[in-house]
Amino acid sequence: MVSNILVIGGTGKTGRKVVEGLNQQHQNVRIGSRNSNPIFDWDNPETWLNALTGMDKVYIVYYPDLAVPGALEAIKGLTEAAKKASVKKAVLLSGKGEKEAERCEQVVANSGLDYTLVRASWFNQNFSESFFLDPILAGHVALPMPNAKIPFVDTSDIAEVVVKALLEDVHNGKTFEVTGPRTMTFEEVIKEIALGTGRNINYQAVSLVEYNSMMQAAGLPADYIWLIDYLFREVLGNEDNQVVTNDVEKVLGRKATDFKEYVQKTARTGIWNQTLPQTI
Repeated sequence: MVSNILVIGGTGKTGRKVVEGLNQQHQNVRIGSRNSNPIFDWDNPETWLNALTGMDKVYIVYYPDLAVPGALEAIKGLTEAAKKASVKKAVLLSGKGEKEAERCEQVVANSGLDYTLVRASWFNQNFSESFFLDPILAGHVALPMPNAKIPFVDTSDIAEVVVKALLEDVHNGKTFEVTGPRTMTFEEVIKEIALGTGRNINYQAVSLVEYNSMMQAAGLPADYIWLIDYLFREVLGNEDNQVVTNDVEKVLGRKATDFKEYVQKTARTGIWNQTLPQTI
């Protein structure tokens, strides 16, 4: 059966892969972004209803994170707009172990829509598409929480779970916690990437206070620093988030992608062998 599906954040880390997976299943996909037509902009609620109109289902990714101030109100507003547009089902991407995110989950769960909640551990792709990439290219990665053992999950696995959740009613009302197949410390991650690329990449453990000072010195916005501090302090510091689940295997019928497999695939793209631009 063909559905009309809005993929919010359809050009992002998980969203673009969800779009690809839905297209392979011959679904009618609308990308929700500031550059799409119709426009979807989280900062402009007036765009939400128009983007949702005519859609049967919606994949919700809130940027930058469900933990930030304003996220709860945005999710409330979006679910109301979805109901007004006669959307039948929502799949929400959430963060594993984020208490603020769980409040947003409850809004979706209590909305009257069919729903699936997908709680994800930290992404493998944070090391190739996000804030950890530049330090890796520089050959020196300084990060706090050296003892945290994280079950990093691949965005391809998340996207496949989301596609299944969107298309199969058997997943309605369920919450999936998606992780990789093993836990790793940051030091183990950097060693794995160094081995896979044949490069010398040094890991240095720093305190969270030192890391915040480094972000401030780099001129990063205060709200970004707050979010990163929250994710390290509240999420990585929570032992519940250091638990491996088998939900990827439960939904997809195969084991979750191992970090080593991610490294091998990513290394072939050459992304970790770029040269950082020189600053004057």
